[in-house]
Order: sequence, then C-alpha cells, then structure tokens
Amino acid sequence: MKASSSTACVFAAVLLGCASKAAPAEPAATSPSEGAEATAASPATFDEQVAFGSQEYGEHCAGCHGASGEGSKGAPPVVGIAQGALPLAARPGSQRTAQFTTVADIATFVVAAMPPKAPGSLTADEYWSILAFDLSANGVKLDQKLTPELAQTLTIPR
Repeated sequence: MKASSSTACVFAAVLLGCASKAAPAEPAATSPSEGAEATAASPATFDEQVAFGSQEYGEHCAGCHGASGEGSKGAPPVVGIAQGALPLAARPGSQRTAQFTTVADIATFVVAAMPPKAPGSLTADEYWSILAFDLSANGVKLDQKLTPELAQTLTIPR
C-alpha cells in the first residue's frame, strides 16, 4: 500500500510497550530529529530505512516487543493495528499521556521513553528506521523516506 502525505495507514510505535514500566529519567531528546548524530551512511529511501530498521529493531526492541512485534507480558504489540496495536488512548498503567494520532506522536513518545533503560539514546536514523520497519511490518509502504515532516501528515487508521 502506498501512503499519501495527507492520510496514510501507519504504525510505528516500535517501542510503545515497555511503557508500563516505571517512567524513565529525563529524556535526552523529544523527537528523533533531536537524537544523537546520524549514522555514517544514512538510509536514503524508505526501503533502506526498513532494512536498517529491521536490524535495529532486533537489537533494541525485540527483547520486549517480540521478534515479530507480537508483544509480551511486559510490552504491548507493535504489529497488528486491527488487533489493537497502537491504540489512540494510552493503555491503563502506561507512562504515556498523549494520544497516538500520527506517526509523529508515536515518534515523540518513543524517543522520550525508549529503550526503557536508555530513552533518547539512539540516533535519529535509528529511530526513524525502526519506525519505518514497523510501518512495513504492518503493511504500510511509503514512496519516500520517512521524515519528521512526513510523519506529521501520516495518521494511524482506526
């Protein structure tokens, strides 16, 4: 499925879960664009982000959210919007307070809270690539690189 810049089926809270744990210390950044320096070879396309994000998801997210994004006892699923992944309102006991309307909403939360033991510690390329990987895992294909500007226009289908 191709996403338009006005309404796109999106998913991206790769790291949404683990949010039921204690609130992290003050985050290092509030959006992926404010994270650490970019990687040496920044992904140039959505497909490149998905490939890089697959590796990063395995390293930083799968331990809590499962290898396929199915969730676990301590972390919600990040794949399967129709089955309840990424609800608009926060789940009971979650540290998040904002609604997840757009991918940008999810990105802001993810940087502030994930990974749980080191929120804000990934580079902007890592965060955006993990989000691109999660979008792809939910069947969303974009014809351009996922950026903060594009993320503001992508809404999560309900």
